Amino acid sequence: MKKVVLNFSINATMAICMSFIFGTGMLIKYVLISGQERWIKYGSNVELYFLGLDRHEWGLVHFILGLVLIALLFVHIFLHRKIIKSVYKKLIKKSLTKKIVALLFLFFCLALIITSFFIEPKVELIKKGKGRQVLVYDGFDR
Repeated sequence: MKKVVLNFSINATMAICMSFIFGTGMLIKYVLISGQERWIKYGSNVELYFLGLDRHEWGLVHFILGLVLIALLFVHIFLHRKIIKSVYKKLIKKSLTKKIVALLFLFFCLALIITSFFIEPKVELIKKGKGRQVLVYDGFDR
């Protein structure tokens, strides 16, 4: 396969992945809404599905597509490494500055990826009657 065709195919696949990631994110956020929002909208705790998949299953699709996009991004960068190097050399003239900027960029990207593995969530016990209940006003005074 010619390099131009390979580049185009990877770029097109990346665009499709990004669009699908955006679409699944919107689907999860606004269509297959969370439990609290389901209580408000439907008046009970219903399950919502699209194409036979629930909110959490679409979340897995969203995650897998993100991994595919990252893999394609690495391939894209590998195929364009010569262009990236030449532009980088033209932008930053001093050798020490090039190394510092490259290391800072690498550190920042790795920190964004790795940080989520070290986050400790705040854990609170749910006391009876103090959970995430939504009261829907039905117009009747009791």
